[in-house]
Amino acid sequence: MSDLLSGQSEAYDASSIEVLEGLEPVRKRPGMYIGGTDERALHHLVAEVLDNSMDEAVAGHANRIEVELHADYAVTIRDNGRGIPIDPHPKFPDKSALEVILCTLHAGGKFSGKAYQTSGGLHGVGASVVNALSDHMRVEVARNRELFVQEFSRGLPQGPVAKVGPAPNRRGTSVTFHADEEIFGSHRFRPSLLMKMVRSKAYLFSGVEIRWKSAIEDGDTPMEASFHFPGGLADYLGETLGGASTYSDRPFAGTVEFAEKFNAPGKVEWAINWTPSRDGFIQSYCNTVPTREGGTHEAGFWAAILKGIKAYGELANNKKASQITRDDLMTGGCALVSCFISEPEFVGQTKDRLATTEASRMVEGAVRDHFDNWLATDPKAAGAILDFLVLRSEERLRRRQEKETQRKSATKKLRLPGKLVDCSATNRAGTELFIVEGDSAGGSAKMARDRKTQALLPLRGKILNVLGAASSKMGQNAEINDLCQALGVGLGSKFRVDDLRYDKIIIMTDADVDGAHIAALLMTFFFTQMRPMIDHGHLYLACPPLFRLTQGARRVYCIDEAEKDAYLERGLGGKGKIDVSRFKGLGEMDAKDLKDTTMNPETRKLIRVSIDEDFPGETGDLVERLMGKKPELRFQYIQENARFVEDVDV
Repeated sequence: MSDLLSGQSEAYDASSIEVLEGLEPVRKRPGMYIGGTDERALHHLVAEVLDNSMDEAVAGHANRIEVELHADYAVTIRDNGRGIPIDPHPKFPDKSALEVILCTLHAGGKFSGKAYQTSGGLHGVGASVVNALSDHMRVEVARNRELFVQEFSRGLPQGPVAKVGPAPNRRGTSVTFHADEEIFGSHRFRPSLLMKMVRSKAYLFSGVEIRWKSAIEDGDTPMEASFHFPGGLADYLGETLGGASTYSDRPFAGTVEFAEKFNAPGKVEWAINWTPSRDGFIQSYCNTVPTREGGTHEAGFWAAILKGIKAYGELANNKKASQITRDDLMTGGCALVSCFISEPEFVGQTKDRLATTEASRMVEGAVRDHFDNWLATDPKAAGAILDFLVLRSEERLRRRQEKETQRKSATKKLRLPGKLVDCSATNRAGTELFIVEGDSAGGSAKMARDRKTQALLPLRGKILNVLGAASSKMGQNAEINDLCQALGVGLGSKFRVDDLRYDKIIIMTDADVDGAHIAALLMTFFFTQMRPMIDHGHLYLACPPLFRLTQGARRVYCIDEAEKDAYLERGLGGKGKIDVSRFKGLGEMDAKDLKDTTMNPETRKLIRVSIDEDFPGETGDLVERLMGKKPELRFQYIQENARFVEDVDV
């Protein structure tokens, strides 16, 4: 035994510690920087470079950008801005500033705020990440009537910056890169997605013209186009709505500089209208970067609209206006919001959600007065919008009342699954159904739950894989019948999201391979048979911990090995030895552990299951490949992606 221990200690020494230098971390863990290695991450490379050119335009140094997709799927992005500096960097005198920017993480001109008041690139990693993940990159810089060139491969310079010759009629930066197939595999740029990105950028800043060119055909996507929209977001909204009827002939749109009211740099631009012809939506941006998950600027915008419409309702002596909520505004409300602020804070490198607290206050303050004036100057449109929103609120309240009645009657009269442990609340709002594997996990969860709002449904074994299963087989499956009865809904075309008996459906399985398989089967079932449940944000995954660390009175839970190792390295702040317990399953966790880590809304973590709006069709294709009846498709997917797998839990 002592020989075994000594062998282990010798195998783990200083030589085992790997130090990643330069851009190696990006190639080792691309997901940390661009969110993965899928098609969406690939297209994010173009966004990173395009954002730099947009920053030049917004700062007033460029008015033209060109985006070209070549036949070999390389992309070129040119602007007529100032050009990346090519003189020696003060801190690294043997390197040009161009090389430092493209080969060093967290190097750029946007930290101090002197070169750019507002910018989409913030962390100094965008261009260098693209460089690291490209097998070839060529950068041309025209400054002071001279042209300079430097080439790179997988993050490494292929030589110093070279002076090519005079360029009397040219200025700015041109970046051409080819994404590395070692990283992105068979994924390729899609002209339709790139052109959509280019067009939206042009809408977001009326002072820039963006020219698009593609050597690859893609359906109806034009091979060449030029985008310049003096009307900004109002033009964008008009094109998006097309010929849809709206409650106002002209949208509520405008632009306000924050300096007018808050003595701060930046501005907000918006456009919104309401229509009975389609579902509502909001697209938001910060410094021209799309914030797909919203954030504080969205919250400030909706707060201004909600307060404004309620105040107008009060002036119009419409007492029902007070019951309008943000959800009512978003039903049929089609909105675009774009703000420019200095030093924005985002959640994650891909900048999907804005977290800057001040943005909410500034956007609300900038929009509110203008909305009040807009409503007052167009009473016909204001009255039509108010009537529409009151009607939506009445429908919402009626549905809620019906649901409460249905829930009461269902609890008292309908046959519910025998193993369902229901909650006592009669209102769906705030209720949760935990789907757990096995009776042992159900026993711990039953003691840990909040009896008023949290219900439990234990599953016996693995649910049927519904892909390819006959409808008669689904109808005879006990687990599927139990699920449908507990949720109060039907399958497929018979599913109605308003009939759901619970607000959140939470899949809570063990943190192992079997648990992951059960969760995948359940998500496949909900995706194919109850898709609107996912679209409306009702489906979640619980995040039970794998480890509990105890040191004296201190107790910490860890979601995975990495978090456990980090705590073991730095300690828990207590005294004595750190005791490590691994949970083999939820059934092994006592009620306190399960409540504190997985079920208590104040301390738990949940993952909301959603479908990427940019690539909705690919979700169905992926589900078919992984969960369908054709093993050859699964095998092909494993072959294509096995090299991205770093840790396998067996």
